Amino acid sequence: MSTALDSFLDKWRARWPEWPLVQAFVPASQRPLAEAWFALLQELFDAMNIAGDPLPADAKLAWWGEELRDWSRRRSRHPLGRVLEPVQAPWEVLADALPGLTLMRSLPESPDAALPLVMPLAGAIQRVEAALFPGARAPARLEPLAVQLLFLRWMEVPPHADTFGWRDALLARWPARVGGPRPRRLIAALLRLRLAGLHADAQGSTPARPARLVWTAWRAASGGH
Repeated sequence: MSTALDSFLDKWRARWPEWPLVQAFVPASQRPLAEAWFALLQELFDAMNIAGDPLPADAKLAWWGEELRDWSRRRSRHPLGRVLEPVQAPWEVLADALPGLTLMRSLPESPDAALPLVMPLAGAIQRVEAALFPGARAPARLEPLAVQLLFLRWMEVPPHADTFGWRDALLARWPARVGGPRPRRLIAALLRLRLAGLHADAQGSTPARPARLVWTAWRAASGGH
């Protein structure tokens, strides 16, 4: 594995210290793909969560749009593409959905108003994950996946002063067990634990104990293929 690829994977792992405790629930053959995929999503969300001049972030998203389209043509420049590009997935669909990330920089006052903004991106992610990790018994439902994307955005830039109001509204739309491929179910379970333990100022979350992490991951992993 190249140093450049390692650097992107390590950046994602640093944000997800829970992952080593639960990755055993992902089939060994899928683990490199899962880490590369989640690292890619983190790169895309980093281009959304910005302060100040948006032009550099917009340029980064435009670059990623071209890169993802190149993956559909079996060409890649980014190190993550060495892992992901060989998979025949609807990368162009994901590229077309990237402008939705800019809409998430300034969210409306309520989750009800914010969810429609992220639905197209959630649909694109759902389609790519179905190709990356085939065989799930139940597909990921779009609304819980869109809620996960809202919380990923919130983890970096809280959207509203009413922390617990947002938290409760998101949890109400996010079942404890979701569908989709196993890597998605696991990351959704970890995200939901973070949301449930969110601090009142929305700056950080009380970490779940290792035993609870493993139990939650086991339940998520046992929910489908």
